[in-house]
Amino acid sequence: MPIGALVWDGIGSRFYETGVDHGVLYHQVSGVYNDGEAWNGLVGVSESPSGAEASSQYADNIQYVNLVSAEKFEATIECFTAPDGFLTYDGVKKTANGLQVGMQSRPTFGFSWRTNKGSDLDEDLGYILHLAYGLQAAPSERAYKTVNESKEPLTFSWKVTSTPVAIPGYKPSAIVKIDSTDPDVDPDGLEALELALYGSNTVAPRLPLPAEVDTLLAGP
Repeated sequence: MPIGALVWDGIGSRFYETGVDHGVLYHQVSGVYNDGEAWNGLVGVSESPSGAEASSQYADNIQYVNLVSAEKFEATIECFTAPDGFLTYDGVKKTANGLQVGMQSRPTFGFSWRTNKGSDLDEDLGYILHLAYGLQAAPSERAYKTVNESKEPLTFSWKVTSTPVAIPGYKPSAIVKIDSTDPDVDPDGLEALELALYGSNTVAPRLPLPAEVDTLLAGP
């Protein structure tokens, strides 16, 4: 353990996160997340995990044990527009003639986004990648209003719940994160991961499962 007096708000240690960009929708088929689509017009992603609630059990006139419920990952995605491929996850199926039929089944999908990380010395210090699995969108409210002198674009939002995926050696999880400024993250490994996430002229974008993400981060 390091020896020395604690220092608060030292130079170069005032970190913060801001913004949201690089949103990607991934289509899930049989547990594999492929065919990524860029999510333009992303306004915000609000994480709202639930669960992990304590439940005290008593015996012998004392608190015998404190049990904690399973944690669930939930979030709200807000945007000006969604990828064409998101229609099916919003419970919409299209006929061959373009008719959009609502109130259909809502399959699961994958989603990734990025937040920027800054400090008191560098506002562009790095970024944090957020990778989410097993997501399912709930029906959302849409308020259509008349156009007036202060015209504003309509925003859409969906609350999403999740089903965790297996991670060898850890409890199942629906969310993993990678901090580009973390000294344990190999730059070459991060580059390999981003090639998989965002694709290239020769590589189709996909969302690797957490175990593969960890392998990719190990670098060459």
